[in-house]
Amino acid sequence: MSLSENRFSYLFRSTKGLILVAIAMISLVTAIWGTLSGPMVEWGVKAITVKLLGMQLHPWQREGRIIMLYHAIAMAVVAIEVYIITSIVPMKKHQQTNINTIVTFGYLMAMIFGLYFAYFGHNFVFHGLFLVGQSLVFFAGLSLAAALWPWNKEYYLPPDSPYAHTKSGVDLERLAFFTMAVATLLSATWGAVTGSYWGNGHETFLAENLIRNPHKTELQHAIIGHLHIMVSLVAVAVTLIVGRWMDFKGLLHKWAMYFMIIGSIVLTAGALSIVWLPWAHAIIYVGAVGTMMAALLYVIYSWKKLIHDRTAELNLPKANGWQKVKALLHDPLKFGSGWQMVYMNFTVSGVGIFMAIKLDKIFRVWPAREERITLTGHWHILAALIATIIIMYYADISGLKGKVRQWFGWIVIIGSDIAFASATIFSMKRLFVSEYAQQPIVHSTMLAIDFGLGAILIFLALFLIWRLFDLFKQDGLWKKEAQHPDLDVNRVIPVTGLDNSEQEVKK
Repeated sequence: MSLSENRFSYLFRSTKGLILVAIAMISLVTAIWGTLSGPMVEWGVKAITVKLLGMQLHPWQREGRIIMLYHAIAMAVVAIEVYIITSIVPMKKHQQTNINTIVTFGYLMAMIFGLYFAYFGHNFVFHGLFLVGQSLVFFAGLSLAAALWPWNKEYYLPPDSPYAHTKSGVDLERLAFFTMAVATLLSATWGAVTGSYWGNGHETFLAENLIRNPHKTELQHAIIGHLHIMVSLVAVAVTLIVGRWMDFKGLLHKWAMYFMIIGSIVLTAGALSIVWLPWAHAIIYVGAVGTMMAALLYVIYSWKKLIHDRTAELNLPKANGWQKVKALLHDPLKFGSGWQMVYMNFTVSGVGIFMAIKLDKIFRVWPAREERITLTGHWHILAALIATIIIMYYADISGLKGKVRQWFGWIVIIGSDIAFASATIFSMKRLFVSEYAQQPIVHSTMLAIDFGLGAILIFLALFLIWRLFDLFKQDGLWKKEAQHPDLDVNRVIPVTGLDNSEQEVKK
């Protein structure tokens, strides 16, 4: 096999290669389409991009373009999670291959043809191909759910397993993955059914534009529930993935899986029942508490593990408080996965709960534009937090070590936290400053947001450039990763693709 064929095989057949391609595609889209908003408009960069690429940006089509852009990026993020899940959760080799192949074709078709349709002239052939891509991603989800079926006795855990399981041996973590997959399919169906009514009782809109509209149609309610639950389930999947990364086990693991399973079901039911129930948000709060409790238990376990492993490595059986803090912060990538979940409570969850409690007394008194800014920032911060955890996970499995690992990890953590804190202050500024005195706050927070996100994007770009140059090396890192197409996991799991009589175990 030639070197070009070897590289192609690595990029589209190995888990790390598939993740790299998806991250590169998201980064490319973010870099180009990021020039169409924010300060890039004032600096004239948007005009250059539009003219250079030949984009057609009619103002009355703005909502449709944004929706298409969101879906294009979301499809790639879902594909990344699918790649990781098929590699770390035991399943047959042919199942893994089929699922990865289908979801790869699906997200690439949805991204390429969807963006071309939205921004480069409305050729409806491309819109049809966009829908085909989404259908393929959905079919990959069906295949994934079938492969994750938790009541397959081949994947039952022994009674003495340290990982969460029932008395009969059902793997509760596998059940949590399965629940998340089924809930995601159901939630995607909500969006698809509504989409089928476009032009026949339903029109394009952005959810934040309807906040003051007291009369929403059932289809509008369906879309609002769809977008909220999809972001939440992506977060659930990331939490389960990093749990495998940190070898989550023991009593906390068992409790966390029960919270995650029940929370995911209740959260999904609440978000989708917005169509019919005026009190659906009460159901959502109950489900959110369950998933957040699971994340909290993961944070407790992972931080305790990081401290234990590092102090044991330094031979400090009775480490003092400062030594434990240093041990916790030693590895920013693994520390960061838990820290971002904690930090989320200050920039996402806490803000959302406060808004819900004080909605009529405070936020509905504000001008609609201010409430709209707060809501838009709310789910953008959550999505970006999820992205930072995925970036840290991929940096770790790519083998970043030494000072490069430290710099990369801390830049992602500090840069994102500065940006998210500034975005939160910007969105909530009306609580402590009047409209006539807000400009200094606006300038400083916007500058901090640009600085924080810019730092992350620069380091991510350097990381991707390193991986690009590595592909041109004859014996680069890509070749070593190609020889081990699946991710390394910390626990003993069955080797996929073997009959029951041939089952072996690997570390």
